[in-house]
Amino acid sequence: MSEISESLAEAGQGALAGTAAERHAGSHGDGHTHESHCLNCGTALIGSHCHACGQAAHVHRTLGAFFHDLLHGVFHFEGKIWRTLPLLVWRPGRLTREYVDGKRASYVSPIALFLFFVFLMFAVFHATESHDESAGGDRVIQINSSLESVEEDLDRLKSERAEAVAKGAPTAKLDADIKDKEEALETLHDFENSGVKETLGATGARSDIPQVDKALKTFRENPDLAVYKLQTYAYKFSWALIPISVPFLWLLFPFSRRFHLYDHTVFVTYSLSFMTLLIIAAMLAGAFGAGWVWMALIFVPPIHMFRQLRETYRVSRFGALWRTWTLLWFAGAALLIFFILIMAQTGG
Repeated sequence: MSEISESLAEAGQGALAGTAAERHAGSHGDGHTHESHCLNCGTALIGSHCHACGQAAHVHRTLGAFFHDLLHGVFHFEGKIWRTLPLLVWRPGRLTREYVDGKRASYVSPIALFLFFVFLMFAVFHATESHDESAGGDRVIQINSSLESVEEDLDRLKSERAEAVAKGAPTAKLDADIKDKEEALETLHDFENSGVKETLGATGARSDIPQVDKALKTFRENPDLAVYKLQTYAYKFSWALIPISVPFLWLLFPFSRRFHLYDHTVFVTYSLSFMTLLIIAAMLAGAFGAGWVWMALIFVPPIHMFRQLRETYRVSRFGALWRTWTLLWFAGAALLIFFILIMAQTGG
């Protein structure tokens, strides 16, 4: 979202620059302005960009240039994304090390890449999941209802439909409502017969932390609603995975003078970006009937972690191997903490 705001800001800036250009050198027929001083801060220009504020020396005032700026601001076109992705996939350690060492102009920043992939992941998820759009949030409410109340609603809707048929009235809306209720009833029956409810109730899991205890209670009473809320809020709190994961990575290099928290943060953010990209690829493969890809991709994260650890921190093969094994466990712990945080926020 920050890139979208940045693009809008650039559009507004271009409009102001156009006014200034009329006062200074004017614009040529090719839609470019040719300035001797920066239109933003007035500094004398030396090269293609102002050395004081960084604005481009020439302001493009054509429709094509406007959409070019839009694509550049939102998607980081002009080569950055295409230089970053191959390294992220195949040489993640080199990408991380070069970014940490200051070579950044050629690459998309880790946080921008991560946020874009998270947005893309949830867009793909909602586009590929099988659901009836007419059901929407009502289905969640139905699943949260008791079995008896859904059965009563279904009987009532069927009676209303019979009356509508007798009167010759349209029944499309009632048919859709009946279908939703029948699907909700089937889900509740499956849930009742699965034994999950009894198992969760029997465990009586509790926590001394009130918010976490609330989350556990919500999950025990209605796992379907809990999963729905997890899908809804995971996008908003996805950034929290970064601060959750960094301390775990620090434990692999405790008290190291060579590597600092900043190094670990860049590592984690690029790693999370790749894992998010992996989930996107798996979802798209599943949507096209290649569900087996999920199984194949299980082996990719450890290999990617090994390669990133080895080149980023310049450790031996053995050092990268045991750290990869440990990092896999740490990743599971980080995901568990993230799940508890989300459920604690949405519990009750």
